[in-house]
Amino acid sequence: MPMIEVQNLTKRYRDRIAIDQLTFSVNEGEILGFLGPNGAGKSTTMKILTGFLPPSSGTARVAGFDVFAHPLEVKRRIGYLPETPPLYPEMTVHGYLKFVAALKQLPGRGLKAEVDRVAGLTGVTDVMGRVIQNLSKGYKQRVGIAQALLGAPPVLILDEPTEGLDPVQRSELRALIRGLAGKHTLILSTHILPEVTVTCEKVLIIHQGKIAAYDAIQKLATVHGQPESASLEEIFIKLTAA
Repeated sequence: MPMIEVQNLTKRYRDRIAIDQLTFSVNEGEILGFLGPNGAGKSTTMKILTGFLPPSSGTARVAGFDVFAHPLEVKRRIGYLPETPPLYPEMTVHGYLKFVAALKQLPGRGLKAEVDRVAGLTGVTDVMGRVIQNLSKGYKQRVGIAQALLGAPPVLILDEPTEGLDPVQRSELRALIRGLAGKHTLILSTHILPEVTVTCEKVLIIHQGKIAAYDAIQKLATVHGQPESASLEEIFIKLTAA
């Protein structure tokens, strides 16, 4: 059963079309790589799925709930990491995660255990008492993912989760994201294409607001007339060159 279903999703800003008739689905437990050049419409799509932005037309459903008819039900089922993590720099990591857990209305009895669980999962247990603004970029990204994981939402939407990290930090976060497959349905948006190759099962490439490719990674090359040895980067460049 698809956990995310998008049908003919369109967003217009006066005379500009940000996304145009997008139709795709993501099955339960699947990781979808969501790719496109800057300005292609990726962030617009993610903001619509998470209820931050209304569409001009079309529908989007998460876990069977319409994003606009039942926005609170959808928000309860989504963990979202925007490109800039929504952190409060003056708070400690522990205070911030407790604050987000309260916003998500997690039951008080299990709140401490849930905060400890996501801290352990994302490797921030050793910095729980530190002020967020004093953390490295890598730890800030980890805290951003930790807040998205609070409450174990079935759907995670991660926008550039490894942007600006060094190779070691990137490898650690990549392993964390891979470990979430099966337990969560993920949409992973990134410009780092090798990450998609090792993390995702399917790829959706959008260009100028329209779908340029949507298939399993292994099939992309042959479906789009490329040699089987073609890399994802080569396919991406070909499909988004115009």
